[in-house]
Amino acid sequence: MQHRTLKSAAWAVSAICVLPMIAAVIAAANGTLETWGSLFATVLPGFIWNTVLLVVFVGIGTAIIGTATAWLTVAYKFPFRRVLEILLALPLAFPAFVLAYAYTDLLDHPGFVQTALRDFMGWGPRDYYFPEIRSLGGAATMLIFVLYPYVYLLARTAFAKQSATAYFAARALGSSSVSAFLRISIPIARPAIAGGVLLALMETIADFGTVAHFGVQTFATGIYAAWFGLGDRAAAAQLALCLLTVALLFAGLERIQRGAAKRHSAGAKLERHQREILHGAKAWGATVVCLVPVLVGFIIPLIVLGNMALTGDHSPFSKRYMNFMENSGILAGTAAVVTVIGATIIGFCARIAPSLASRFATIIAGIGYAVPGGVIAVGLLVPFAHLDNIIDAWAREHLGFSTGLFFTGSITLLIVAYMVRYMAAALNAFDSGISGIKVNIDAAARVLGRTPKKMLWQIHLPLLRPSLLTALLIVFVDVMKELPATLIMRPFNFDTLAVQAYRLASDERLEAAAVPSLMIVFFGLLPVILLCTTINRSR
Repeated sequence: MQHRTLKSAAWAVSAICVLPMIAAVIAAANGTLETWGSLFATVLPGFIWNTVLLVVFVGIGTAIIGTATAWLTVAYKFPFRRVLEILLALPLAFPAFVLAYAYTDLLDHPGFVQTALRDFMGWGPRDYYFPEIRSLGGAATMLIFVLYPYVYLLARTAFAKQSATAYFAARALGSSSVSAFLRISIPIARPAIAGGVLLALMETIADFGTVAHFGVQTFATGIYAAWFGLGDRAAAAQLALCLLTVALLFAGLERIQRGAAKRHSAGAKLERHQREILHGAKAWGATVVCLVPVLVGFIIPLIVLGNMALTGDHSPFSKRYMNFMENSGILAGTAAVVTVIGATIIGFCARIAPSLASRFATIIAGIGYAVPGGVIAVGLLVPFAHLDNIIDAWAREHLGFSTGLFFTGSITLLIVAYMVRYMAAALNAFDSGISGIKVNIDAAARVLGRTPKKMLWQIHLPLLRPSLLTALLIVFVDVMKELPATLIMRPFNFDTLAVQAYRLASDERLEAAAVPSLMIVFFGLLPVILLCTTINRSR
């Protein structure tokens, strides 16, 4: 009986997680061919072209930076290597749109760099050429320096776990270190590198704040414009369907690469890499290569934002910002608890009742990570707005009063959207913890008469406490940084730090936007510090 109840609960959570995708498909299918034709004739080609260019640029950039820095920190000894291998993960603390605000203030025409250049050279405003930061190239650069740690972390792990035998054999046969790296180490680590790139690409197509600030028209901005600017739900749903298709394609490729990475690492006789000591120009060159991403992706924007916040007139301790922080904390805390509870139900069901059905439930529950927040928002708002109208009409007719926006006017639906979006992160943390608990412990508990409920409360949860706390922290911080779903689904007069930063930046009040941006970065540092501690221990 308890097994049946647990399975029902696991399937209910999985069904909620897949509901927005199904609703988005149905809403798009209900749109007319005229809407599709209008999209094809106007904005859709531009959305496709800009999205493809972003994907290409970000994919190439993150692959090069992430792989190069990972190999240098694993294979060589050079000045400050031990510090840099930790610092290289820090850009993960920055949402890409916050990085965009910092570099707009620094590199735009009235910014510090161009102003100093004009003063030093004596040039007028039209006497020189300077690359435009508010462009597709600028957006791609911001995304590259925020997302390369996905590739760096996975590639570094893959390189560290490689047996050095093949690499040293290639060196003994006369190959240079670069040749051996390209012909031996890269092919072996290719699944991990591809997996990191695909994770970065999923974040790229989901990004809204960066491309919106730089005026780059993509599917993410198109969904928001269609919903709020044009009031066209059919167009928003059809754009969401296009973006959902691309996201699920990347998710499927990432899962395939993850399985390939496991097969590549299986059965290898481990012989650790002995780091080669670099000297002179090569040593300092390696230091510079690893330092540049840290400078561009973390240190420089942190200094710029700090200076903007100090010169601005917004105080993070004002009543207004305390209200923003309270709203963000309520959403993030509630979403983290709900998501981890859902992940525990699904993961525990897969543990004690393993089957193809439970495995499928786990897979579909984790799909949401690949789905952009704008798609999830549309997938939830379309059916629940209709349901709100039905309930309100019934209440007016039979009860004589209005129920208002019962679902879409509260934070309930927004919490569901967060759960759908970040369930995969909580499931991964749960799986990493449960994999360390031997199945013999479960068998012993059953022999001693423990029911599944008691087994969970008395055995698994105490052992899983570190993993579950990690999951809570990751989901909490991800929700603090989330923008597109929050922007579309938040109740009236319920703004968060991310929404406030976006609104101020949209009004070109970048100095004021620095305050909520820095607060978001502070919270974003928490899981990165945890990650850096793990890297340090892995030595």
